[in-house]
Amino acid sequence: QVQLVESGGGLVQAAGSLRLSCAASGTRFIRINTMCWYRQAPGKQRELVADITTGENTRYADSVKGRFTISRDNTRNTLYLQMNNLKTEDTARYYCNNRGRTEPWGQGTQVTVSS
Repeated sequence: QVQLVESGGGLVQAAGSLRLSCAASGTRFIRINTMCWYRQAPGKQRELVADITTGENTRYADSVKGRFTISRDNTRNTLYLQMNNLKTEDTARYYCNNRGRTEPWGQGTQVTVSS
């Protein structure tokens, strides 16, 4: 079993920044080929925000491209999401998981952007 614990969310004003972390336990992070950040706002489907492979190839949703940066530290079993120039539409609960979403979901971390 792999436990995923997200942290770093909070309330921030538009154009501000936050750095999210996802700590994984129960397995070596390097065994997970592709790690992803997802987000879900009330009444909406959970969407893929960004992902990163063990080779550090990255992909981003168009809505966050140029503003968010995903990274991973395999020695610490930790995934990161640096979020800059936040917009109100970024308000959501953020989760991490692998590309297949096969690991148990953590509780996520809430990001609220005010205008």
